[in-house]
Amino acid sequence: MASTNRSAQFARIAKILKKHHYEVVKPDPLRPVFEHLLFACCLENAHYEPAEETYAALKHTFFDFNEIRVTSISELSEVMAALPDPRAAANRFKRVLQAVFESTYCFDLEECRKKNLGPTVKWLQKLDGSTPFVVAYVVQSALGGHAIPVDSGVLRVLHVVELINDKDLKAVTVPGMERAVAKSKGIEFGAMLHQLGADFVANPYSPNVREILLEINPDCKDRLPKRRARKKEKETLAAEPATADPSSAKGKKAPKADEKKADSAAKKKPAASRKKSPAKDKTTSEGLSKRKPR
Repeated sequence: MASTNRSAQFARIAKILKKHHYEVVKPDPLRPVFEHLLFACCLENAHYEPAEETYAALKHTFFDFNEIRVTSISELSEVMAALPDPRAAANRFKRVLQAVFESTYCFDLEECRKKNLGPTVKWLQKLDGSTPFVVAYVVQSALGGHAIPVDSGVLRVLHVVELINDKDLKAVTVPGMERAVAKSKGIEFGAMLHQLGADFVANPYSPNVREILLEINPDCKDRLPKRRARKKEKETLAAEPATADPSSAKGKKAPKADEKKADSAAKKKPAASRKKSPAKDKTTSEGLSKRKPR
């Protein structure tokens, strides 16, 4: 991507996403801190609507959070089937529940609103099952901090358009993004960018996604995801015709001299000699019938 100011790059991305009708989805202000934490486990790499439906289904299916905590990941995955990776989401959800319970012996984190943000963020980062996306979502949605949630879908999008490099991708970080995007625009920008990342996770070969990525960076054509050749196509390409066309002279095998002689001898052999064995059988049967009984 052209080496322009990072703030201008992110501002341009925001304009392009608005142009493609990505909506601003604001977090529920009445949702408790603890529930923001659990909802983030559902939202990672997923669209907002199935994430909300999944979270509502979990609360409806199970008696309380403690029952969810002791439920198997396989059973939770069935309830979370609307998400792109139900098992990964169920694993995050269950581990975070367990970690909070072991740390506080309850499912209430409202005290975090009154504490300093720095120590709270460090505590959230140490929770088993929490991810950078989950922590950033809670900071932005529940604690009033400035953090833009970034999951693997968003990282892959930014990597394709060359806003982050391989090192950043591995470290799960987007250097300078919080400085480039004002806090007042953080929720708006984060929500639109998240939806683009979710679209990329759902179908990285989508024409619409490709159009947006090329609009962000016209030079990223060679970095766009490419479909792998199908197995049959690979086999066809790998094995060029092993045998030549039977109609061609090169593909024919010249018969051996012995085989030619055998064929000609078989053709010249008289029909009577070929029926010799059945005649022997007839003579034998007639001789047996003429014998006198003892």
